[in-house]
Amino acid sequence: MIESVTKTSALSGINGLDSLSSSFSTKGLTTEGTTPGTMTGETFLSALNSMAIQASDNLKQAEQASFDGLMGKANTREVVDAVMQAEQSLQTAIAFRDKIVNAYLEITKMQI
Repeated sequence: MIESVTKTSALSGINGLDSLSSSFSTKGLTTEGTTPGTMTGETFLSALNSMAIQASDNLKQAEQASFDGLMGKANTREVVDAVMQAEQSLQTAIAFRDKIVNAYLEITKMQI
C-alpha cells in the first residue's frame, strides 16, 4: 500500500537543520546598534527548514485530501487544488535543490 508522507526517509533530515544553524558563526552579520554575535534576522538554514516544512505540510494535506476524495468526504475540486498546490511546492523544492547543487559544483570547479 502507499506509505504515508511522514514515513519517508527524505523528510527525516528536516529536523536536523536547526542544530546545524546554531553551529555557524554570525560574525559580520550585525548592523549598527547591535553587538557582534547576535542574530539580526532569519538564517539561511532556518529559511530552508521552514521551506521544507511547508512543502512537507502541503504534501501531507494533498495526501489527506486524496484519501478524503476516495472516501467521498471531499469533492473533486478540493482534491485537485490540494494536489496542484503540493505539486507546485515539490517543483519549487526540486528547482531550489538543483540550484544549490549547481552552485556547489561551480565552487568545486574553482581553482584555489
